[in-house]
Amino acid sequence: MTAGNRRYRRTACTGLTLALPLAALAACGPGGGSGGASAEAGSGTGTISVWAHQGETSEATALQNAVKSFNSSQSRIKVKLKLIPSNDYTKVITATPAAELPDVMEFDGPTMANFVYTKRLAPLDDYVSVRTMANATDASKAQGEINGKHYGLGMYDSGLGIYGNKKLLDAAGVAYPKGLSDDWTAAGFTAALKALKAKDPDGKVLDIQEGNGLATEWGTYGFSPVVWSAGGSLLKNGKAEGVLDAPAVVSALKTWQSWKPYVDPNTDGNAFAKGRVALSWVGHWMYPAYSKALGDDLVVLPLPDFGNGPKSGQGSWAWGIGAGSKNAKAAGAFLDALLDDTNVTAMTTANGAPPATRSALAKSTLYKPGGPLRLFADQLAKPCGDRAIDKSCVAVTRPVTAGYPTVTAKFSEALNSVYGGADPKIALGKAARAIDRDFADNAGYQIP
Repeated sequence: MTAGNRRYRRTACTGLTLALPLAALAACGPGGGSGGASAEAGSGTGTISVWAHQGETSEATALQNAVKSFNSSQSRIKVKLKLIPSNDYTKVITATPAAELPDVMEFDGPTMANFVYTKRLAPLDDYVSVRTMANATDASKAQGEINGKHYGLGMYDSGLGIYGNKKLLDAAGVAYPKGLSDDWTAAGFTAALKALKAKDPDGKVLDIQEGNGLATEWGTYGFSPVVWSAGGSLLKNGKAEGVLDAPAVVSALKTWQSWKPYVDPNTDGNAFAKGRVALSWVGHWMYPAYSKALGDDLVVLPLPDFGNGPKSGQGSWAWGIGAGSKNAKAAGAFLDALLDDTNVTAMTTANGAPPATRSALAKSTLYKPGGPLRLFADQLAKPCGDRAIDKSCVAVTRPVTAGYPTVTAKFSEALNSVYGGADPKIALGKAARAIDRDFADNAGYQIP
């Protein structure tokens, strides 16, 4: 596994290593459907426990430094941090009785709704400061909200796009977008692939991170933007039929399927960095490696527009308060400190992700106006949430539902089948029906 792939797993929050736990989540936990639980406020003093996933060494160091700084800055609250290996993290959370979970815990974004459904997370609105909540980006708040209550806030977010090799694009005479305002259409993208192929020895000019596997969370995170950009959705009002398998989505997936002959399998993880392909469909986490390899020849482009505007996935690891906490006031005080500019900047410097707070994002060297990754910030500044997905918005939250494990499993299976040559109409229809059956069997995974 390349360094870039490891970065994807831990920073993009989409959890290649979490695919199995995600699939098992729907069956986990007590009292599914009876609503979230509330933590006890407590005294706001004393020792609180904090659990987090052990990401890259630089990320772990940034978090450990944040805890040390908080503990030394005051004497009323002491934080005890426990780092759990990334591969095991979600499994540990789902296997631990809710009452035994920590006061503060990190979680992968798509797992949040299930942790609320199984009474593992409590609303944090009453325990973090108004300032902290107001400073969170709209995209971050959209990922963490259910029925008007917030259960999670992140230090960082994520974004998708296409990295381009300017030298190869120019040599093939390919005009490419400079930003969201002049995004390329799906037809324009197809034309670009054809033009690049004409100048390429093996005709393989596109990387889609195929080595990560498409029947995984990467399949959902990386290519659900095709569905949204076509005017469809993975789920709408608790139903997949009619939106996941809509005619426009079927047509879009046929176009996406037609790009396979242009795709480099990228078995060594270096197709773009080594200049074998001119385009790489991936996210912010590959910037360090790509920038080092290409320098000034690296350009960052939006995904193709299938008719409903360009779209991008978003969402990442977030922080919440355990439903069994007896000291939520202290937990909130720690979250206030954790989400300040110093700590958010340290973490996002460590992992290269877009800051999920307004103030840190505005100061970021990579994401500020004129920065090399400004496109990702522009996309996150136009969040759709997981509901009204129209041309006015770009960054879409994966469905905030306790049934998400089923949604991602069935969609990514369908995507993989389509890539393998299956009829998109049949594959998407099958996935939509399977999702709807599961939701019907579980009363729609309703959270009051």
